[in-house]
Amino acid sequence: APPRPPSPPPAAGPSPRHAERRRRSRLRSGSTVLLPSMLMFGVILASSGLLLMIEKGILAEVKPLPLHPAAGEVFRRVETRGGDLERELLRDIRNRTIRSVCGQRAMPRSVWELPAGQRRTVLRHLLVLDGALESVDVKLKMDHKSDLVFLGDMTPDEINYRLKNYYKFVFVRNPAERLLSAYRNKFGEIKEYQQKYGVEIVRRYRKNGGKSAGDDVTFSEFLRYLLDEEVERMNEHWMPIYNLCQPCAVRYDFIGSYERLNEDANRVLEEVQAPSFIHFPERQSWYKPVTAETLHYYLCNTQRRLIKELLPKYILDFTLFAYPLPNITSEFCRQ
Repeated sequence: APPRPPSPPPAAGPSPRHAERRRRSRLRSGSTVLLPSMLMFGVILASSGLLLMIEKGILAEVKPLPLHPAAGEVFRRVETRGGDLERELLRDIRNRTIRSVCGQRAMPRSVWELPAGQRRTVLRHLLVLDGALESVDVKLKMDHKSDLVFLGDMTPDEINYRLKNYYKFVFVRNPAERLLSAYRNKFGEIKEYQQKYGVEIVRRYRKNGGKSAGDDVTFSEFLRYLLDEEVERMNEHWMPIYNLCQPCAVRYDFIGSYERLNEDANRVLEEVQAPSFIHFPERQSWYKPVTAETLHYYLCNTQRRLIKELLPKYILDFTLFAYPLPNITSEFCRQ
């Protein structure tokens, strides 16, 4: 037999030890960027659940950014916007998640594919800005029933035109913080909510609670009420954002975060090319924010079973808008 040709020499390359060091270095550098984006940031409706729509061309001709940016586009925008990589990564994560969930065959593609009740809900909360504001200096609490135009007030043709041609945006908030904020505000400050909801909640979930004025609802009683309530019958302040805003049926041009309210509001004004004298109003002195310590106190003094049973109702809010589930472990609550 002829002699076997010699084996080719091994390809030149880094040693196993050197390759391992490079792999670990890449992991460290990647986690520095990605982990804060996935764990620290997220998205859900700012307080009342109102969605704003500004007509393209009211202030200037402007082409809205696509909801789902093309590959690489997000990084080009990062370079032109001061390198705010975390914000753009968050937006990309949200967009990819919404695209994946809303791409399922059973999901609605427009408001007209929604059941009648769900369609009424979203159209009744889509607030339309259809002209110039007289003043941007808001000093009083907003009256949701005064001088506002909602998409549900319009004809089907008018609705279709605005959904197609208006710049649409929504601000979202951490679901746990949003529920706690609604509880503290509505049952601690607003008599109308105490009488309409509080009295019934106490009567339903407290022994001998028939004499309550509805101003002493506990957080646990409120969560039990949410657990038993049908989602489509919920008040707008605690209805899951997915059901309230229908992000699959309405293609939003921008999703802002309550946690970055001023920055993201300025982003919207920039996108519609608003004049420089228009600015987002300052937070009012009467506002009492939900701090991390406040949320920690309420969650850790509520039965874990109750929170776990309630989570499925709000799971799409956590998932679509990249919020972490509330931490109610014994170790966290001991801190």
